[in-house]
Amino acid sequence: MALYIGVMSGTSLDGLDIALIEQTPAIRLIATHYIPMPDSLRTELLGLCASGPDEIARSAIAQQNWVKLAAQGINTLLGQQNLTPVDIRAIGSHGQTIRHEPTRGFTVQIGNPALLTELTGISVVSDFRSRDVAAGGQGAPLVPAFHEALFEERAGNRAVLNIGGFSNLSLIEPGKPVAGFDCGPGNVLMDAWIHQQSGDSYDRDGQWAASGKVQPVLLKALLSDPFFVTQGPKSTGREVFNLPWLMRHLALLPTYAAEDVQATLLELTALTIIESLQGAQNDTREVLVCGGGAHNAALMDRLASLLPKAKVSSTSVYGVDPDWVEAMAFAWLAHCCLEGIAANRPSVTGAHGLRILGAIYPA
Repeated sequence: MALYIGVMSGTSLDGLDIALIEQTPAIRLIATHYIPMPDSLRTELLGLCASGPDEIARSAIAQQNWVKLAAQGINTLLGQQNLTPVDIRAIGSHGQTIRHEPTRGFTVQIGNPALLTELTGISVVSDFRSRDVAAGGQGAPLVPAFHEALFEERAGNRAVLNIGGFSNLSLIEPGKPVAGFDCGPGNVLMDAWIHQQSGDSYDRDGQWAASGKVQPVLLKALLSDPFFVTQGPKSTGREVFNLPWLMRHLALLPTYAAEDVQATLLELTALTIIESLQGAQNDTREVLVCGGGAHNAALMDRLASLLPKAKVSSTSVYGVDPDWVEAMAFAWLAHCCLEGIAANRPSVTGAHGLRILGAIYPA
């Protein structure tokens, strides 16, 4: 038995998810802790997703603040579980993605693992994406291998759908290597639009989107982005889909009611997921949803209506809390690194072969 901690803050930038797992070799979630992202840090991290002045110093300071927040959460979780640093084999820290441009040969996640080791007294495994990119891959998504480990023994063709800021699919079929790719925006555009219009950080249960009407002309314009016709392996991020991207489209079209824009953005997310799935997997039996999008009732209903022959539900039906799957995944990736287990999947990322992912910072 070994205990690992996973730390994840995704593109939504709402906070840090911290998960404690047991690897026996089965994967079991033991405990969790969540820390909201301070507004000042969220603003700075968002700013670093685009070119700006004094980026090197700003990113160095931002990652120090990110790490201090992560260490605070880890130490709180240890105290709650009556554990000490020596009880934990390693922390798997994803860090915060500020640039992801695999077509240009790089991906950047800030998170100062050396400082995290110093503040927690625990070995840290980080920088999981760079090796896959160096091997010609997209460096994302990395969670399909973990989804495969969790769900591969279930019968029939199934998809695991993560809806965070962006959406990605893991396609699991008996006797085949797991496949997967990013589909496009998940919550990122809906969150950005509602924040601009009302100051809210997200659309609770999709209620605002449900109050509007999908605008076909706007939807067609949004779907014209070249990413949606690109075949996998593929990944994307805020470099492509962001509020300015949406505003450029809106500036060329008639003025729409704000709730109609939100309804159209939800439809964009749902359609790009289902079209991606149907183009890559026949006879999908079940779609298991994790990430924040699993709590968007309007989005879940729309996914189910677009895929009537499959069961659409959250991963909780198999006892896996949808809020903690990604943090669990990076704890598991730390285990794979320390055990010398290749954890990328060339069928997903397009890398030249299997690679051991991560860099180790010993305690």
